[in-house]
Amino acid sequence: MIVYVAAALAVLLPAVAGPALAYGPGRHWTRSRLAGRVGAALSALVSTIGRPATAVAFLLAWVAAVVAVFWPLGELAHRLEPGLDVPVHAWIGTRLDPSFGRLNWAYTVLGDRAPLKVVTVAGAVVFAALWRRRFWIPLLAILASFPLEQYVQAVLAGMVHRGHPPTGLGTYPSGGVARIVMTFGALALFAALTFRLGRRARVGLGTAVLVLAVVEGYTRMYVQKHWLTDVVAGLLFGPALFLGWAVAVLVLVGPMTRPGPTPGVERVAGPAPSPTAPSRLIAAAAPGTGPEAAS
Repeated sequence: MIVYVAAALAVLLPAVAGPALAYGPGRHWTRSRLAGRVGAALSALVSTIGRPATAVAFLLAWVAAVVAVFWPLGELAHRLEPGLDVPVHAWIGTRLDPSFGRLNWAYTVLGDRAPLKVVTVAGAVVFAALWRRRFWIPLLAILASFPLEQYVQAVLAGMVHRGHPPTGLGTYPSGGVARIVMTFGALALFAALTFRLGRRARVGLGTAVLVLAVVEGYTRMYVQKHWLTDVVAGLLFGPALFLGWAVAVLVLVGPMTRPGPTPGVERVAGPAPSPTAPSRLIAAAAPGTGPEAAS
């Protein structure tokens, strides 16, 4: 009974937490002094070395920071394994239901590399077509999101080297969960930019991605591919890596005009498909246009 309640909570909790984070801490952080300073620093760097170089430099620095944070967290997770992961894993093992297990196996495949490669390539092609003369931005950015997650996760797995459950090959942090966040988060970001989605729609997309990731984490534990701490780490690692990638994309895209009642007024398109993405982080250093304006 408890495993079914947990399954329901895996859907309901992120569905509630997404908007709460977006309209609470997320909104406060995007208006903070720190976000303003980062935006000003990026604008200054853009004016010096250009958008592509700034985007790459920021992403590399962000990846280094993510590794620096999640390496010690992985060592902590390894220390918690005997007292936390092993008992939880054994407890789940005594409560497996064949019918419910088949449902979990069917869903958890969504986080595997093979299907997400197809989703990534298809999404990159579609948005490249929609962006016309600026096709190279979504094409490169979306395609790069997949190996970015794969190799950063592999680096962390090698550094921590904590092993895996006896019933699966899952490593730290959960790659399936992180891939869900990166792949569908990337598509959500470009949907928000392409179609000039309002804040409610962006929050809705981000919440949907969060629900997909949490449910993926639940299924990975239920089919016993991962330790509990692997899944928790994946739910933190995925959004953290995505946030840096999203900011790099916004730096590369630059300011985008949005239709409004007052002609000639330029607004920066909101970037945030994730509930916590910084919609005001990028200060425009040079004029830019939307994906279709260059055609």
